[in-house]
Amino acid sequence: MGNVFKGKTVLFQGDSVTDRGRDRSDPYGLGGGYPARVAAVYNALFPGSGAVFLNRGISGNRVGDLLARYEADFLAPAPDVLSILIGINDTWRRYDNNDPTAPEAFEATYRTLLTRIRRDMPRVRLLLIEPFVLPVPPDRLRWREDLDPKIHAVRRLAAAFADAYLPADGLLAGYLAAGLAPSDIAADGVHPTDAGHGLLAGDWLRCAGVI
Repeated sequence: MGNVFKGKTVLFQGDSVTDRGRDRSDPYGLGGGYPARVAAVYNALFPGSGAVFLNRGISGNRVGDLLARYEADFLAPAPDVLSILIGINDTWRRYDNNDPTAPEAFEATYRTLLTRIRRDMPRVRLLLIEPFVLPVPPDRLRWREDLDPKIHAVRRLAAAFADAYLPADGLLAGYLAAGLAPSDIAADGVHPTDAGHGLLAGDWLRCAGVI
């Protein structure tokens, strides 16, 4: 544990949970979520480390969208460390737009993305975060039937491709079991509150070996 990102570029990728309102006109804008909190804690612990933190999350993205912007938003930043959180919109679109993504298609597309990353960036340190949903409002419980197979797919892919894995769905469920209310973590079950982003950031820093 320690100054593991000294002189390195850390890239966060994903959907709205990662995006969290970042300024798209600022290539160094981190938004207001867990990437910004990770960077703030890291820079406070290791001032002058030379670590660069980048956020390329885009609200609404599904795994196919990540693959479509692979050249511009994965290769071009040339990261040393790459963190990916994707999958909830592959579930959500089934329920709000009748546009489902089958678990097999989700896994195949994600596998293609990770295969390209390992081919083109063989030395990148890859951290995968599993998608999550909390039981608020109550209809989110229906989403488990769609999301759970995708979480298992991400776990299989992590075993094959990742250097580190953050089991966010399981960890957040643990916080609920410890007494936090779902709305304390994510008021709509998907988008974390400030406190929820703080929890994710802490778990991310532990998973990455910083703290």
